[in-house]
Amino acid sequence: MGGIGDRPCDLDREFAAQIAQLLATPPLQSAQEYYDELIRSKKLDGVRVSYSGKHGKGVCANRDFAEEDLVLKDQMLVGAQHSLNKIDCVVCSYCFLFIGSIEFQIGRRLYLHSIGASTGSTSERHCHGSDFGSSSGSTNGNSNAVPQGVIMSLMDGDTSLPFTDQFCLPSIVACPGGCEGELYCSQSCADSDWNSYHSLLCTGSKTEPSRRSALQKFVEHANGTNDIFLVAAKAITFTLLRYKKLKRQPASHESNFSLLMEAWKPLSMGFKKRKAYACRWWECVALPEDIDSSEEDSFRQQMRDLAFASLQLLKDAIFDPECAPLFSLDVYGHIIGMFELNNLDLVVASPVEDYFIHIDDLPESEKEEAEKVTGPFLDALGEDYSVPCEGTAFFPLQSCMNHSCCPNAKAFKRDEDKDGHAVILALKPISKGEEITISYIDEDLSYEERQAQLADYGFTCACFKCQEERPI
Repeated sequence: MGGIGDRPCDLDREFAAQIAQLLATPPLQSAQEYYDELIRSKKLDGVRVSYSGKHGKGVCANRDFAEEDLVLKDQMLVGAQHSLNKIDCVVCSYCFLFIGSIEFQIGRRLYLHSIGASTGSTSERHCHGSDFGSSSGSTNGNSNAVPQGVIMSLMDGDTSLPFTDQFCLPSIVACPGGCEGELYCSQSCADSDWNSYHSLLCTGSKTEPSRRSALQKFVEHANGTNDIFLVAAKAITFTLLRYKKLKRQPASHESNFSLLMEAWKPLSMGFKKRKAYACRWWECVALPEDIDSSEEDSFRQQMRDLAFASLQLLKDAIFDPECAPLFSLDVYGHIIGMFELNNLDLVVASPVEDYFIHIDDLPESEKEEAEKVTGPFLDALGEDYSVPCEGTAFFPLQSCMNHSCCPNAKAFKRDEDKDGHAVILALKPISKGEEITISYIDEDLSYEERQAQLADYGFTCACFKCQEERPI
């Protein structure tokens, strides 16, 4: 494929005016109304989104919080498990709860590693940077230590491990469209995912063959290059399905583009135009350390070409002419760039880790007896027995939180937080009306290192800590 400069996206030219409207900063009143309604609907009355001339939007406390108080549980707007992480963890594709059973989780992982399984990709990219070849799939386990028949009996439910009745997981619910890639913890989650995203991305038997083939090519490309494209596809299908729902409403007499603008609103709120060129992915992605500055233009062109190739495959699968501006390269680049600047890592701790910790904490006599059964499986899993569910997600309220190198809150999962929600806890007392801040980086770095990392987000930090440490 030639460079983007040689093959411009026709939609970007044809729908330039509409694309500009999609990517424009939402009017302040519209944005405030959106966030007020979001907070009201989620019953999150402890916070509010406010705007200032200095930092733009931010999140403020609507009441006092004590240290370690729960400030916010934010449901993701769109998110996905990393492709290779699916080898190690079976979770609900909508809420990201672990599903099945402890035995199934262990057995499936050992089985897939024993056959050298992959998800069709030779490399996996997480959603930051561009270090092709990085992988979240663990390969340290020695599943040959457990006979295949025993592994299969774990997966099939014919073998039970001691004390797993104290770690019950939701039963597995299949995808309504028949694909094997998406599983759920309940019919409610299956229906919600289908209605919000998956009905347009399902590669199951119920999908028309030519579209299924096109979707498979898109997924294979994403798994082989950068799985952030899978999250971008979910953002587009989320908007398409909202558009179709709005259009079905009997009282709707608005134009197609007006309906598209309304359907797009939740995503439009996420853009942070801190840089002159806003946040197209290939322009805002941090330059990898192994790329010399003299090669930066070539690197960014390669990223743009990669996004273009992904977009073409996605268009082959789900293009809707009524929503054509949504399939422009400019919009696609902004969606991925929004994830680059706004995403919070999706992490859900594995109950397998909790299970083996429980075994280790048993009274000595019980522990010795239990480990006769569990020991071979723990040895086979190896040092990475506790791999969590990992992915990337966009959280509408968390993304509004501004940075501070001396934050008063942090993203942190407690023992009781078992799903994919973002959990924000107070690091210190927060007074009503005070802005709630988190750190985008490691705040223990030196002033120079912090500022260098924050430059990738498009701003220079002037928090109290930075003012104190700034060289004179």
